[in-house]
Order: sequence, then structure tokens, then C-alpha cells
Amino acid sequence: MQTPHIPVLLEEVLESFNAVNEGYFVDCTLGYAGHSFEVLAKYKHLKHVGIDRDNEALVFSKKRLDPFSQRSTLYKGTFATVLPTLKETPLTALLADFGVSSLQLDKKSRGFSFTSETLDMRMDANAALSAYDVVNRYSQDKLEYIFDTYGEVRSYKKLASAIIEARAKAPITSAKELSEITKTVIPSGGKIHPATLMFQAIRIEVNNELGEIEGLLDAIEAKHYKGEVVSLITFHSLEDRLVKNRFKKWANACICDPQAMRCTCGKNHDLGKALSRKPITASKEELKINPRSRSAKLRSFRFYNEK
Repeated sequence: MQTPHIPVLLEEVLESFNAVNEGYFVDCTLGYAGHSFEVLAKYKHLKHVGIDRDNEALVFSKKRLDPFSQRSTLYKGTFATVLPTLKETPLTALLADFGVSSLQLDKKSRGFSFTSETLDMRMDANAALSAYDVVNRYSQDKLEYIFDTYGEVRSYKKLASAIIEARAKAPITSAKELSEITKTVIPSGGKIHPATLMFQAIRIEVNNELGEIEGLLDAIEAKHYKGEVVSLITFHSLEDRLVKNRFKKWANACICDPQAMRCTCGKNHDLGKALSRKPITASKEELKINPRSRSAKLRSFRFYNEK
């Protein structure tokens, strides 16, 4: 059974776990098990936990991972909620791929696509908040905030106004219609679709994506294991900034006030170190095969075995 999408930075992810000798590999964003399948196939000494909030993905992945059923357990929920509750120990390899899965993007009924006839964008189809609610019920100030903060859209005020004006005539019911409204504010012609950043902002709001990442990082920090390797794949600057800053905190030996005349903390508070100074990006070969990997960045951190 083949996975319906190409897992990004696969070889680099596999390489990041090459020194992990025992324990559980946790795939916090299981999706369609592209990464999980390959990790289980290569590292036969590792057991597996997969987490996802998408029922469709879990059903598919259970079948996909059937060859490894004796080593694999799947849980439904958000990774920030599920990870702290896991009884499996030790967790020695952890992966999160924060991108929307290709199947979610390509399946128009999910409402992630620019040409979709629905307006949904929920990673968990049972969640209360949808893109329809955001677009049709949020105030102009709130729309401006998410477009500016989560999408970094330059024309965020004009875009919010255009949506308010359009929905005053009739509810906006499809992603396709929303895309067309965007084109009246942001001209086409660049490398990316004019609605890309706005869709990103709405998707982040609907799924609380940045809050979930913060929750995951908090959970890892609160309960990490000796030698644990954490590999996180981000797709835009907001996600990458959260990961970069947290890794920097974990690797910081001195926790004294920066204004202090001298260090008094003992300078031994570092928890581990990043496996590379800069994030790893897709190779030219991967970009040819999978254009969606162009914005992917992988950062990996290894906690100390002993301190």
C-alpha cells in the first residue's frame, strides 16, 4: 500500500535518527505515514507511536503500517495534547512535519485548495471552528489581525475590507470565491498564488497551529529523555522562528540576566545541542520531484545522554 504523497526531506529525517539505539519513535504529525513507514523499515529496533487529529489519515495509516503492527500504536488528537499523556517510554526519536498533507491540500472537499467549492480547512473534520466561520463571522479588526500576524499579508487592511464588503451581500461559501476576492486586492503575477498568505493565516487560525507548536515544545521541554532526538519540519517563518528560538533556549548554558556583570548560574543549564547550525532544506533533486518541499526547513536537536 503506497502513501499518497511524497514525505519531505525524507533522507535527512532518517539521517537525523541514525544514532538512536532504542526506545520509541514518535511521529507527532502522522499524516499518511510516509515518514513513519520509512523510519520503521530502516530502524527495526525502534517502536512507534503515531499521532494525528485527522480520522481519514489514521484509517489510511493503520493499513499502511500493517507490516509493522507489532511495533506501532496510533492515537487520535493534537500532538500538544496527546504527547504529555503517552505511557510509552523512553521516547528517543520525535518527528513533527508541520505542513498540511498533500492529500488534504489536493482533496477539494477539505477546503484547503484555492479552487475548492467548500470553505473548511479543518485538519480535524469534527472541530468546531472552520474557515467559513472565520471568513463570515470575524470582525474586520480580527481579520486584519490574523492576516497581518499569521499571514504577514502587506495589504491586510484592504483584504479584510474586501471580505467584509463581499460577505455583506451574501455569505462567502467556497475557497474558490475567497480566492477570487483576494485577486481584487492582490494582483496575480508572482511566484505564488495571491491568496497563499491569506489561506495560510486562516488555516493557522482554524487549527490553532502556532499554539499547538508551542504546546508541543513545552511538552518536550517538560519531559525529555536522555539522548532524545527531536526533528521538526517547518514551512513558514512563523513556525521556524518558534522552533529556532526554543532550540536556542535549550542549548543555552547560561540563564543569567543578560545585563548581569558576570555569570552566577554555573553555566551548566544547556539541555543538549542542535545537530546543525542552520536548518536543512531540500536538495535540487528533491525539488524536481516534489516542488512542495521548496519551503520546508528541518531543524534537529539532541538532548544530552548525560550532563
